[in-house]
Amino acid sequence: MDRDELSAWLRLVLTPRVGPAVTRKLLSALGSPQAIFDASPAVLAQIVSARDAKALSVRPEGLDAQLEQTWAWLQSGQGEGLAERAVLNWADSRYPAALLETADPPVLLFAQGRLDLLQRPGVAVVGSRHPTPQGKDNAFAFARALSAAGVTVVSGLAQGVDGAAHEGALAALADHPQGGSTVAVVGTGLDRVYPRAHLDLAHRMAQQGVMLSEFLLGTPPLAAHFPKRNRIVAGLTRGTLVIEAAVQSGSLITARLAAEMGREVLAIPGSIHSPQARGCHALIKQGAKLVETAQDVLDELQLQFDAPSGPLLSDTAGVANDSADGDPVLAAMGFDPVSQEALSARTGMGPAALGAHLLELELAGRVSRLPGQLFQRVAQA
Repeated sequence: MDRDELSAWLRLVLTPRVGPAVTRKLLSALGSPQAIFDASPAVLAQIVSARDAKALSVRPEGLDAQLEQTWAWLQSGQGEGLAERAVLNWADSRYPAALLETADPPVLLFAQGRLDLLQRPGVAVVGSRHPTPQGKDNAFAFARALSAAGVTVVSGLAQGVDGAAHEGALAALADHPQGGSTVAVVGTGLDRVYPRAHLDLAHRMAQQGVMLSEFLLGTPPLAAHFPKRNRIVAGLTRGTLVIEAAVQSGSLITARLAAEMGREVLAIPGSIHSPQARGCHALIKQGAKLVETAQDVLDELQLQFDAPSGPLLSDTAGVANDSADGDPVLAAMGFDPVSQEALSARTGMGPAALGAHLLELELAGRVSRLPGQLFQRVAQA
């Protein structure tokens, strides 16, 4: 895309009231953004409403500044060893084909990284921003197994499950460099990173995965942007896997959007006592596929690769390594959250001895401490 073409696309996006539906009409009739702005108001009024035609005749405020900023951003991404940068429009062969099949694909996508990943089969991995330790481990393990199998893991760079999924997908590349990787769909311009805690992760993803946004450079992290970006997370993929989610959760928005697009919805079940499992259980009641391993995901989405077999795919959640190993506290705990008082009653151990043993298990990574003075056993993923 040369500078003049970029200017025309940016003008189209910045023009008030001209969204994807109006843009599609205009492009179908006139062929290109340049042709749209070369057309007379009378010609435009035959295609769209008179008010839209009038809006198109006015040069949007801030266009020149956005053009300079975007052009400089693109140029600074050129050079050996630098992550590729691009502004993708509907006519660009690199624009994700899966997203074009949805009802509301963004007119422009800002991308940085391995753009070939945008054409590979993908699975969205989403969940709580405040997962349990087990949920975070599951997100990492499932994403690692799926990435090793050649699947692109798509998520939103948020704290919690999103971040763990991106980390897991990148970790797989150490042993499977020809495998998949991960795409982060963000709710800001690509010149910003939110949350700041993921600054290092975002930089690594720009080299080994893809950073993707529909928002213009300089766009801050506004609350309304994050539900909007969920449609892209769902639209890029063949299915959405929900790891943990409360009943009122942004992850359930992504799952609903995926279902409306005709994509698969999958969920990992959890304890009936855990608020973080209730969203997943609700999805399963509504027909989502219950999954226990990454192989379940591949089977449900009919994805077949020359992928590693064995524990990486079939025992993703650590089922093969979850025995109590003769420990009476682990055996009494099960996998549901439980209070120290309940464990004392089950094991007959006194508070001091039980507290010391729980601390040993916590330091060993076998038990996690939850809010409300509860403890939960952690499967070794």
